[in-house]
Amino acid sequence: MSAQSAATATANERVKTLTLDSTQLYLTALNSTTSTLSFPPIPSSFPPSNFIPHTRFLIDSFRHPFTAFSASYFLSHFHSDQYFGLCPSWSKGIIFCSHLTSLLLIQTLKIPPRFVFALPLNDPVLVDGCEVILIDANHCPGSVQLLFKVPTKNGIFERYVHTGDFRYCNSMKLNSCLIGFVGCDAIFLDTTYCDPKCIFPSQEESIDYVVSVVDRIGKEFGKRRVLFLIATYVAGKEKILVEVARRCKTKICVDGRKMEILRVLGYGDGEVFTEDESESDVHVVGWSVLGETWPYFRPNFVIMEEVMVERGYEKVVGFVPTGWTYEVKRNKFAVQTKDTFEIHLVPCLEHSNYDELKEYVKFLKPKKVIPTVAMDFEKLESKHADKLRKHFDGLIDEMDNKEDLLMGFHRGNCETVEKVERDANEERVMERNKNMFEIKTVESNDMDVSSNDVSYVHKPDSQDSTIPSEEERERIIEETRDSLPRWVTRDQILDLVGSSRWNIVEAVSNFYEHEIEFYEQVSVFRTFESASHASSPNSPISLSNSGHFRSSTDENVNTNLSLVSKSPSLKFTRWRNISPSKRKKNTEKRSNKKVKSNSTLKSSGSKQPTITSFFSKLLPDDSKGGKTDRKN
Repeated sequence: MSAQSAATATANERVKTLTLDSTQLYLTALNSTTSTLSFPPIPSSFPPSNFIPHTRFLIDSFRHPFTAFSASYFLSHFHSDQYFGLCPSWSKGIIFCSHLTSLLLIQTLKIPPRFVFALPLNDPVLVDGCEVILIDANHCPGSVQLLFKVPTKNGIFERYVHTGDFRYCNSMKLNSCLIGFVGCDAIFLDTTYCDPKCIFPSQEESIDYVVSVVDRIGKEFGKRRVLFLIATYVAGKEKILVEVARRCKTKICVDGRKMEILRVLGYGDGEVFTEDESESDVHVVGWSVLGETWPYFRPNFVIMEEVMVERGYEKVVGFVPTGWTYEVKRNKFAVQTKDTFEIHLVPCLEHSNYDELKEYVKFLKPKKVIPTVAMDFEKLESKHADKLRKHFDGLIDEMDNKEDLLMGFHRGNCETVEKVERDANEERVMERNKNMFEIKTVESNDMDVSSNDVSYVHKPDSQDSTIPSEEERERIIEETRDSLPRWVTRDQILDLVGSSRWNIVEAVSNFYEHEIEFYEQVSVFRTFESASHASSPNSPISLSNSGHFRSSTDENVNTNLSLVSKSPSLKFTRWRNISPSKRKKNTEKRSNKKVKSNSTLKSSGSKQPTITSFFSKLLPDDSKGGKTDRKN
C-alpha cells in the first residue's frame, strides 16, 4: 500500500480539506506492521528557528541523523543549505513540500518517492490535526512559505508563518490565505539582508537591465563575436535565463548538470536551453568563474581572456547576479571593465531586501519576529537576535507582549541578581579559555611537522556530525569547489567540508573568513616547489589543470602542503548563520585594505511577478497535492 493510498484512505471524499496523519504515512512508507510510533522529546539544543511550537514539525532540518524526533519534515525549497542531509537512503520521515520541489527531490537527489509527499498551493491541508497552507515564496522554482494553524489548550489556535527563503512582493498582500495570518503569533523570517544598507532594485528591474545589455551589445557586434557569460548556482536564477532567451530570441547554453535541473522544470524540449556551445553566444557558468564575490568582488579577467581566445570571440561580457557585491551608496548596476572585457554586477536578489522585510512585517503585524538567519548559535535571546528584532520595533503587535513584560517585572529582582552572577561567571570562563587558547597556540608553533595532515583541520565531535556516503561526499566536494577560487586544492576542500560537518554553506563561509591564510599557504608551497625545481631540473613539477571552469586540484600542493606551513591562525569556529551584510562588516574591520580597480560605474518601476506564476505556463498543475511518482 503506497503513502498516497494511505492518505486517500484517511480523507473523506466528501470533505474538501485533505487530512493526513504523518505517522501512518511514515509507517506505510516503511512497510511496517506496527500501528504506532513513539519519539523522544525534541532536545532544548535543537534550533528553534527550525521547528513549529506545540508540534513535531521540523522545517528545513535534515542534518540530525542520530535520533529521529519526528515523522513530519517540511522542505521550503530546493537549495543545498536547506536540503543538506538528504540522500537516496533517506528513511527518517515524510518530507512535505511543493509539487515542483518533490520532483527535484525524486529525480535529482533520488529520494525514494514513498517518503516524499507534495502538498497543494493555497489550499489548507490538515497534517496531524494542524492546518497547513503552502503559498509562493518568490525565491526559486518550487519555493514556498509555510503557514501553520496549531490547536492548543481550550480550543485556542496559534498561527505561525515560516517564510523559508523568500523575496517579498506586493501581490503577497492579496493572498487570501496569508491575509488570514495577519496578527499571527510569530513569523519565522528570512533575515539574510536585514541591514539598512541592503536596499536593492526589484527583480524585474534587474532582469530588464541584463536583457537590455545583451540585446544592445549583441546587435552592435553581431553573432559569434561577443560571448555573454551569466554566473548562476546549480539551481537558481532561472528567471533571468528564460527572460534573456525569450526577449533576445536566443538559446542559452548550459552544462549537463544544469540541464538536468531545467528538465525537471519543464525546459527539456531544447527550445530555450542547449548543451551545444555553437548554438548560442549566451553561456551559463559556475559562480566563481567570473571572479570572487566575497568579501568584495574581484574580477577574474585572466579566465575571461582564456575563454575568449579558446572559443574564438572578440569580446566577453559577464553578469554576476548577486546582492553580496551591492551597497546602497553605489549605483544600482556597477560595471568593471578591462580591455575587451566587461563584468556587470547585477543585484538580482531572491531574498527580501531591508525595506521589503519591514513592509512584510508591517503587513502581518505578528506578535513576535524569529530570525532564521544571522543568529548566534541559534539562540533566540542572543544579543544579535535582539538587535535584528529591533529593526521591526513599532511594526509588531506589542500589546500582546504586555503579559510577558509584567511577568518580567515580577521576576525582576531575583533574575537581575542571577544575571549579574551569570555574566561574571561567563567572563571568567571566557578569560580562562582565552588564556588556554594562547597557550595552545604557542605549543602548536613549537610542534614538529611530521605528517601530511593540515594543522587547521578541526575534527568535529562524533556526536555532532555525520559522514555521508562516498557518492554524497563527491557531490558536496564538487558543489563546494564551484564556490571557491580555482587555486584551492582538493585537500583544502576536504578539510573545509570535513570541519564544517559536510555543510557546503558553512565550508564556503569558513574559507572566506581565512582566505588570505589559505592563499599564502598555497603560495609558499609553490614558491618552495619552484625553488626545488630550479635546483633539480630533472625533477618534474606536475601541476594539473582542470580546465577553465574547474578548480585547481594540484596534487603536489595536496601532498606536501602541510610540510610547508602549519598555521595556528586557521582554527575553525563553528559557523554561525551570519548574514552577508554582517560578515562584510566583520571582514572590513579585520582589514583596512581598499579595493583597487579600474572599474567604470554605470547606472542604468517595477512590477515583480512571483516565480510560481512565472513557471505556471510550462509546469504541470501544482494545485493538486499528493504523492509524486518518479518520471521515466
